[in-house]
Amino acid sequence: MFELIKARLGHGYQAIPNPLKASIHPSFPGLPRILRASESDFLLASRLCPTQALKDNCLDLGKCNFCGACQREFPETFCFDPDFRMAATDRDSLVIRWLPDQGCSSKPVLKKNPELAKLFGRSFALRNVSAAGCNACELELGASSNVNFDMGRYGLEVVASPRHADALIITGPISHNMAYALRETWEAIPEPKALILCGCCAISGGVFAEGGALDRSFLECVQPALYIPGCPAHPLSIIHGLMSLLGRA
Repeated sequence: MFELIKARLGHGYQAIPNPLKASIHPSFPGLPRILRASESDFLLASRLCPTQALKDNCLDLGKCNFCGACQREFPETFCFDPDFRMAATDRDSLVIRWLPDQGCSSKPVLKKNPELAKLFGRSFALRNVSAAGCNACELELGASSNVNFDMGRYGLEVVASPRHADALIITGPISHNMAYALRETWEAIPEPKALILCGCCAISGGVFAEGGALDRSFLECVQPALYIPGCPAHPLSIIHGLMSLLGRA
């Protein structure tokens, strides 16, 4: 008993007081920046990119798996900041571009959804479907509710039944085997509802995008309300994205 108490005291206070204002370790490969316009660097880096996230002098944050190869080989052109604020409400804004008139690169656009904020501003229940994911994003989504991040303090929770959910959050690239289950889960969530894509696999297919085992036709019928990049998505990115969508960040 005393050994357990001693160990617990040794852990100290681990909860993050405010996940929306938390700092993150400098080694974290977060929001990417384009430092200059260099066609040669982009061309050579695109050959290294495993997900074809680099194209036409742009970096697609929805495809990027944050391997860091472009930054390691071309540090004068690419940089990954320790910034977890990467979510967006517009898919096109996930494409990072160099802005020559401003001397910097663009950032994702994350806007409040007035309808969702009005309905779910104080309580937002999520049903997760792991659509052939590797379980990394699923683990990070689960970690968002642990004692460190504790998104439940904001009324955000992952529920077991789609009947109790306000939104569907997808992790994984969506395989043929999960396509039917995904549609059935979506249909089981009562209106009004929202769709959220968590991780680069969910947003674009990730490293599996060109594979023949995927069926992403569901996304042709339903418009996502929020995109949370990452491989996997960090709990701070998840909480910040959800809170911003509800107008509470």
